[in-house]
Amino acid sequence: MKSGTGAGPLPLAGPSQRATFLELFFDLVYVFALTRISYRAFEDLALEPGGAQGWAPITGGGKTLLLLLALWAIWQGTSWTTSRYDPRHIWLQALVVTALMCSMVMGVAIPRAFTETAPAFAAAYVVAQVSRPAILLLALGQHHYRRLKWRMLITFGATSVLWVTGALLPTNPQVVLWASALGLEYLAARFGWPVPGLGRSTISRWDIAGEHLAERYQQFFLVALGETVLVSGLAYSRAPLETAQSAAFAVAMVTSVLFWRIYVQRAGLILAEAVTRSRHPAATGRSAADTHLVMVIGLVATAIGYELTIEHPLSDPEAAWVAMIVGGPLLFLAARARFEYEVFGRVSPSRWIAGGVLVAMVPLLLHAAPLLSAALVAVVLLAVALADARRAWGRPPEQARPPM
Repeated sequence: MKSGTGAGPLPLAGPSQRATFLELFFDLVYVFALTRISYRAFEDLALEPGGAQGWAPITGGGKTLLLLLALWAIWQGTSWTTSRYDPRHIWLQALVVTALMCSMVMGVAIPRAFTETAPAFAAAYVVAQVSRPAILLLALGQHHYRRLKWRMLITFGATSVLWVTGALLPTNPQVVLWASALGLEYLAARFGWPVPGLGRSTISRWDIAGEHLAERYQQFFLVALGETVLVSGLAYSRAPLETAQSAAFAVAMVTSVLFWRIYVQRAGLILAEAVTRSRHPAATGRSAADTHLVMVIGLVATAIGYELTIEHPLSDPEAAWVAMIVGGPLLFLAARARFEYEVFGRVSPSRWIAGGVLVAMVPLLLHAAPLLSAALVAVVLLAVALADARRAWGRPPEQARPPM
């Protein structure tokens, strides 16, 4: 269908639609927002020496994760929309700009999102989620997708009550209401936005531009990877320029490069091909969304581990420190294994072996300096990258064979 930038009927995205500059601008907000997530984690996870007491790391980590999931919900909803409709159209540009501004407000509010800035965080989230189907209702005219947008608008309108009410309550009930709202929204999206009297959709029948959606996931992975570089660079610039801190910074940079290498070899390069070849592109895209979310969580945790290692390279570790230094890469490898299955229908043994090695090392690393833990994690990731290179050496590039 012909694309346009005017205010006429909203066209669908073309099959080879590329991400626009506005979408890339939107992604830049998330570089800032993810650094705020890392900053808040030091408060919520009680990561300063001697700060991890009782259940504080678990409850604090849960609150940090809740904020990250809210940010992801905005980004994912916006990216799916620009993968279904032409992102160069004026209505879609208005939608992306609205999401951009709301995401920025949420990022600013993150450090005190469970105290004085809770209303700002909740209001920005609600505006971003409610405005998306509302704008699409105005733009679609009499298109048959209007019924879906009405169901989305009703769902977000209902969950907005939980967001706004939670923002006005103390921390514990606030967390319960916000988590319930996110859970309801996730289930609604998973089951086709069911509303009594208005029916539901079948996700596998949704029309999407597979190449565009795949490119957007790749770009968000790079945003999260860039956040690890930014956090480690800021931590090193504040730290004393001593041998241990310099070694910790070098390990962090090597680890980030290994994350990139493992991601792109080779599933990360041909995700678009896997989505377009799939019998149900929308279902494959939805599965890839969950996989990339787990990888991003792993990268955010790793960034926190970088900062801890650079600031306290030779200190006695807290259990929460080891959880970040080892748990982040472990989450990444687990999600990367699923990603490989989504693209090729199989999983390389190196993923599971590396994950098992990381788990087996945890009891020892609870008594090792953070620098040693980070270095051993880098060695394990290097082994995975070398195994990938050995598998591909001398063979033609493997083609996508999505199982869906």
